[in-house]
Amino acid sequence: MKKTALITGITGQDGSYLAELLISKEYEVHAIVRRETLENSEKLKNIAHIENKITLHAGSLSDHLSIYKIFAKVLPDECYHLAGSTFVDYSFDEEFQTISSNFSSTHYLLSIIKELKPACRLFFAGTSEMFGEPVEFPQNEKTPFNPKSIYGISKVSSYYLIKNYREKENIFACTGIMYNHESPRRGNQFVTKKIVTAAVKIKKGLQKEIFLGNLDAKRDWGYAKDYVLMMWKILQQDKADDYIMATGKLHSVREFLDIAFSYLGLDYRDYFKIDQRFFRASEKLPLCGDTEKLISAIGFQHTKSLHEIVEEMIEAELKGYE
Repeated sequence: MKKTALITGITGQDGSYLAELLISKEYEVHAIVRRETLENSEKLKNIAHIENKITLHAGSLSDHLSIYKIFAKVLPDECYHLAGSTFVDYSFDEEFQTISSNFSSTHYLLSIIKELKPACRLFFAGTSEMFGEPVEFPQNEKTPFNPKSIYGISKVSSYYLIKNYREKENIFACTGIMYNHESPRRGNQFVTKKIVTAAVKIKKGLQKEIFLGNLDAKRDWGYAKDYVLMMWKILQQDKADDYIMATGKLHSVREFLDIAFSYLGLDYRDYFKIDQRFFRASEKLPLCGDTEKLISAIGFQHTKSLHEIVEEMIEAELKGYE
């Protein structure tokens, strides 16, 4: 019997790749999107090629009744909650929206699942920002959380809510604590996309320099398509649990920058300028995930190196100028 999935955040990097994966596995795919998104082709670009294979429902994740009506209509077997504010540096005015978007929507979904279809399995997109300034390196599922942003706090709150519903209500709900992962569909607000876009524009003579902060900052960068496969595999397990989703390998911003510019035959040092505005507080310990539990559970292997990921991003950016 054909399975049904409901996705929040389908227009983003992860949501669009997940939709493709589920379609390939013959799922009936539904998604909740804002009404204004349905009227904006630019916001739908990541799913334009599969729009005729999915069902989009106009709704607001900040409105319980809106989600309730959609869920009642779809009654999914699996729910992937990927939507929410994802940028780390917020103004005070945006804090309430971030909490509402990331925590309240999770609470709405859990309560609706409990009432309408307790057998529905839920995946929640957590983040390495839940560790903030980590107390150990690398981080594992038992590492204490230490969030340093409203974004991280909202995700930690959702994590404990999911844990509570899993243990007290017997809901199959899992949090994937996801570290940085990239692809050609990465949002423009992220430094990786900024580097790729700038490198191509400089190569094309459309930009003269790139302004960045600390090039020695290190990240655990993976490939987005690998991460959505992990999401699906996590929901296929016999028992619900939470997992670190990472590569366990660190690379610096400088290395990412060098790979991107070198691929285009450029030396980043000729174009890079320091901008203090982009510096984040220094990290005593970097965010790097211990993937032992995930590998033991699903036997997962990463498919692309950082070089291959960056090169794919560059090639996709170049196609935009053809």
